[in-house]
Amino acid sequence: MNKKNLTIKDLINSANEFCKQETMYKNKELYGVTDGKAVGTYIEHKFKNFLNENYIVDNGNSARGVDLPAPEINTDIKVTSIKQPQSSSPFKDAKQKIYGLGYNLLVFVYEKTDNQESETALLDFKSCSFIDKERTADYTTTFRLIEMMDDGANEEDIIAYLTDKNIPADDIILTQIAKQILQSPPKLGYLTISNALQWRLQYGRVVALSEKVDGITKIIDKVNH
Repeated sequence: MNKKNLTIKDLINSANEFCKQETMYKNKELYGVTDGKAVGTYIEHKFKNFLNENYIVDNGNSARGVDLPAPEINTDIKVTSIKQPQSSSPFKDAKQKIYGLGYNLLVFVYEKTDNQESETALLDFKSCSFIDKERTADYTTTFRLIEMMDDGANEEDIIAYLTDKNIPADDIILTQIAKQILQSPPKLGYLTISNALQWRLQYGRVVALSEKVDGITKIIDKVNH
């Protein structure tokens, strides 16, 4: 079979098929597993194998930080439980909170139930979203900065706000960021990003999103229906 190169459209269609297929699958390997990271790794590998069956995929390696690093895809796969939809992401620089992570996200959100009689686990994918890299910044920070720009904020106002928000950067970097914000205001992000040695990304807002937003594709959405 001639495999074709993966496109974003194929990735989204494959994620849809995969979620539907996995929701029916009685899974012996995940029965009794309570470690979210183990479940996440398992699903991620299974989805990558699913893609590899039909497409030529640049799978990257973890050191590069993004699961599907081919320039035209540039997407990281995140798998998380509906109980607390969040994951971590490498901290590159403070600007990621304002301008996005620099890559797209494909976020699978599952609910896992164990069946004791058959000793299998069922994963019900409650939500699956493709988030364009332009929408991967922090919601509150970008919302407020956009508002401040509309109100005619100057460089000092922006630096004061960023300092107040504990954006992890020194004065020189904060000044550079403030200048950049004045020249090119950020787009509204839809993640909640907490400062840590790694960013902690929370997806609750995307999962709960019911209106259409340019740059966010709701592939599976059982939460709002």
